[in-house]
Amino acid sequence: MNTQETQQAADQFRADFIAVQEEIAKAVVGQREAVEDLLTCLFAGGHALLEGVPGIGKTLLVRTISQAVDLSFGRVQFTPDLMPADITGTTIVDEVEDEKGHRKRTFRFQPGPIFANIVLADEINRATPKTQSALLEAMQERTVTIGGNEGMTHELPKPFFVLATQNPVEQEGTYPLPEAQLDRFFFKLRVGYASRQEMGEIVALTTGSAKPEIKKVLDAERLIGHQQLVRRVPVAPHVQDYAIRCVLATHPRGELSDGQFATPMVSRFVHLGASPRAAQTLMLAGKCRALLDGRATVSIEDIQRAALPALRHRIMLNFEATAELVDADAIVRNIIETLPRDAGS
Repeated sequence: MNTQETQQAADQFRADFIAVQEEIAKAVVGQREAVEDLLTCLFAGGHALLEGVPGIGKTLLVRTISQAVDLSFGRVQFTPDLMPADITGTTIVDEVEDEKGHRKRTFRFQPGPIFANIVLADEINRATPKTQSALLEAMQERTVTIGGNEGMTHELPKPFFVLATQNPVEQEGTYPLPEAQLDRFFFKLRVGYASRQEMGEIVALTTGSAKPEIKKVLDAERLIGHQQLVRRVPVAPHVQDYAIRCVLATHPRGELSDGQFATPMVSRFVHLGASPRAAQTLMLAGKCRALLDGRATVSIEDIQRAALPALRHRIMLNFEATAELVDADAIVRNIIETLPRDAGS
């Protein structure tokens, strides 16, 4: 692309991003930061985990996004009795009749709800680890293998997003997501309560006779083009190094790391730090933010803006942190506040 074509693509990126935002705002009141971060996942090609108490609009938000973009949508309500085949699909036996009237049996793959562009995994921590693990290959490889090592591998449609929700308060009968699966989520977003004014708008919107009409303002081809554009945004070496040091700062000193960049708070409260996927997430989210703001390159502020949703689910805390009521957000804020912008500082 030449400079003019790149500028036109960047302008289209911003226009489409804002258009989807505006359609979501017709049905979802408030939650501006969560909406922006969720769309960042969409435009950067990553999966998102939404956490919040029941009834605050997590499922509505995901469903509204699926209505604003011209993509196929599948929903899975996770429950303890859900089986992997209920998500991925299974091979079934069909009886067909040939030209001579003889009936014979053939095997046919029946795709599950995961074969959609946008998959809503509702209350993902309600299902057993065996069922949760069915998403691992799909989220990372964008494929589904049926029948074990000798089975058939089926490609998922492009683009492909898993948008999962979980409830942080009702933990009876739930199965916390393992670290390997959490790491596959681009962002972990926390959806909070509405303010007094927003609550009034919600009540007026949901108890009246008028229903918001959500228009499809983006299709799969344009979205894939935007994802490719995000990856072409240049990043200065010092900004990339800052993102890398942000991730390294989550690593306490131990067998796996020398803890060179760890803060005293990290050394005291963190058991295991973030993986290289966190650095990839910071870079892609920063590029998306730069495009949205009309800038030609990524800034350190873009990395800092993405740090909380990119790192909070990739940090494992120790028992002392639990006893002292220290959460991952406090750790990430401490890193952002203390990490020097210049590598030589």
